[in-house]
Amino acid sequence: MRVVFAGTPEPAVTALEAIVASRHELVGVVTRPDAPAGRGRKLVASPVAQYAEELGGIEILKPVKPSDPEFLARLREIAPDCCPVVAYGGLLPQAALDIPQHGWINLHFSVLPAWRGAAPVQHSIIAGDDVAGASTFRIVKALDAGPVYGVLTEPIGPEDTSGDLLQRLAVSGSKLLVDTLDGIEAGVLEAREQPADGVTLAPKLTVEDAELDLNAPAQRVDRLVRGCNPAPGAWTMFRGERLKILAVRLTDDELKPGELQATKSSVKAGTGSKAIELVTVQPQGKKPMAAADWARGVRLTDADMLG
Repeated sequence: MRVVFAGTPEPAVTALEAIVASRHELVGVVTRPDAPAGRGRKLVASPVAQYAEELGGIEILKPVKPSDPEFLARLREIAPDCCPVVAYGGLLPQAALDIPQHGWINLHFSVLPAWRGAAPVQHSIIAGDDVAGASTFRIVKALDAGPVYGVLTEPIGPEDTSGDLLQRLAVSGSKLLVDTLDGIEAGVLEAREQPADGVTLAPKLTVEDAELDLNAPAQRVDRLVRGCNPAPGAWTMFRGERLKILAVRLTDDELKPGELQATKSSVKAGTGSKAIELVTVQPQGKKPMAAADWARGVRLTDADMLG
């Protein structure tokens, strides 16, 4: 099939690579416009756009809105049979959905109807799910509610961050996406409507969502840290400034919520149940560092608390 791929962040590149290696003909790429990044706030192309540029000879479309008339007119001229999508980040109007004969096929990183929304992997870890997954479905106007073509599952390990899990799902999901395109082309795949029960939502995590509640049980604190790594990064307050907590370990020690205990090689903090060991932290305006190094640098006192 002639396909136009839509995607923006790094995990989408894995799927685009798989499509390039497949028997389908890539005739265009749709991605979000260049965005400011880094200290200089220079405009930078998305990871998907950068990869497409390296391929050469592939038309790259960067509409401000997918409803822009110029974009819709060009997409009609390209006339794709199908548009595979991975984390594009733009709301597709019905006028765009109607263009390809076989629709827009989204690879979503959850077992639908669970965790519809922008941050399914993060929410699955934070909620304490044992299993995550990926689904391919035909996009409709309602959020992640279209009929499903295929599903895979992936166990969530006790130390998995959202970055770890998303990386694995990006690899296995890219094969699922290509298999779905193959099945649609061959006419052997039938999409099935999602069940009405079991719908959960996974909105994008904000910085406010990532604030740690150290009165909560240690396991809940650990899940929020892992779910918010690498972004937006779980955090708490220390001496009036935000301190990101990037990695922790569970312990059997007892400390009061927010209480700190440091040795030469470890730093522990109290929660609503057992203490956690701080492994990696990031002070405001600095790079990530080992928690023990941070503690030596700030010279912790008995009066210091987190939160």
